[in-house]
Parts: sequence; C-alpha cells; structure tokens
Amino acid sequence: MKRLLTTLILLAFALPVTAQDTRKLHPVKGDVYLFQNNFHMSLIVKTPEGTVRVDPINAEAGAWLNDNLPSIGAGPVSHLIYSHSHADHASGGSAHPGAITIAHENAPEAIDGTEITVQIGQFASLAHGGKTIEMTFLGSGHGEDMIAVVVRPENVGFIVDVAAPKRMFFRNMGGANLDDWKAQIATAQGLEFEVFAPGHGIVGTKADLDDVMTYMNELEAAVLAGLQAGKTSEDLQATLKLDAYKDWIQYDAWFPMNVEGMAAHLKATGKVN
Repeated sequence: MKRLLTTLILLAFALPVTAQDTRKLHPVKGDVYLFQNNFHMSLIVKTPEGTVRVDPINAEAGAWLNDNLPSIGAGPVSHLIYSHSHADHASGGSAHPGAITIAHENAPEAIDGTEITVQIGQFASLAHGGKTIEMTFLGSGHGEDMIAVVVRPENVGFIVDVAAPKRMFFRNMGGANLDDWKAQIATAQGLEFEVFAPGHGIVGTKADLDDVMTYMNELEAAVLAGLQAGKTSEDLQATLKLDAYKDWIQYDAWFPMNVEGMAAHLKATGKVN
C-alpha cells in the first residue's frame, strides 16, 4: 500500500519541467506542497498556526504565493527557512514581513536584505501546528550553508541543488569540491524520509537519492579512467556516455558539462596520475 501511495504521488506530480513563466502549487503529500516558480521549487507546509515555507526564490514569486495560499486553505507564511543563501533560491524574503526566518549559522546575517531571526548549527527541529520540521546541515560542497528539511508526519524530504530525482547535476557543477559534494549526498542519505521533493525537477523517493550517489561515483570512475588513459577533458566530453542515465532530465545538454566539471575536479585534487 505504501508503494502504491508513493507511485500515485509521483504520477500526480508530472509537472512540465521545461515550462516557462509557470507558477503553480503542486500537492505532494498531506499538508505538504511544492510551489513551482518556473524551474525553481519552494516547499510549502500548511498548518493551522501559519504556513512554513522553505526558500523564497524571489519577491515576485512570494507575492504570487501570498495571493494564492488561500486556494489550498493555507494562511500567511509564519516561518521562512533558507535551504542555503544562493541568490536564485534565497532572494525575496521581504515578501513575508513578520515571518520568523531560519538559516544555517554559515549563512549571512541578512539575505537579500532580510534579517535572519534564528541561525542553526548541525541540526534543529521546529514543532509548529502539528508538524515537525527537521533541519540538518549537509556540510560544505554545493555551498557552505546548505540544509536539508524533512517534514513529519508526511516524511517528505526537501533537498535543494545537491541532488534531484533522475536529473543531471547542473552544467559543470560550478567548480565545487566534488568530494565534499558527495559527502553532502551521503549525509542526506542518512536522513529518514520517504518522498524526495527537490529544489528543481520532479518529485521522487529516497531511492532516487541513492541513484544520484551511484551516478556521481560512476561519473568519477569513468572520467578518471579516461584521463589516466591519456584522453583530454575535451575528448571525454565528446565521446563518454553513461547510457544508464540517458533518460535523466537534461542528459543530452548537461552530461558533457558534468564530465567537464568532474575532469576539472580530478585534476585540481591531484587524483590523475
């Protein structure tokens, strides 16, 4: 029954990942929703004591959300949590004046002009309106202040940028230390949740997080083998394929860039010999 319920959730969430100028509230499970603003997702948790939101995205998105929360029977945003401080996810907190704002202690004291009310360390838990919102620091990697959020009792995990179900990493992974990035994924794997709601893309299950780690490891092994065989990064971008992932979102566009980013990381960390 649990597997059937999860399948139905995923089928209901077949959102148009290439849509432009799209704003929509998608039900995920129970009182948990994703607010889609074009290619970015914000987590919405409806409670009788106010709405908990993760990531403001931008001020225009926040204004739209404020107008449309009543459509799902939700009240104003009482708590705004920042998954991390990168501008594409963290701008526009001013749309929710009076909300308690929460971010990791490595984040700035103010993000896009919005003062942070509460700074957390390795872990924090918020009990609010019958929900428990668990916030776990994922360590350095993609950013220095990334936290994952798990909502209970729905057991929905919200992980932003570090991983997404059946989706390539963004372009060349931005020059991040990919060993640290893998450690972030491993920390997320240690969390207990069932439904995987991402900051971009489609909803999946926790098993998708394991697949992301497998992909990262296979990408690293394939690129390392190619570099050690004397191939250049450009050679590998043109010829390397991992067909097991050819159906993942943005494979054709971003897989060569993933190869580029991995090659740069392996060279920079001295793993090529």
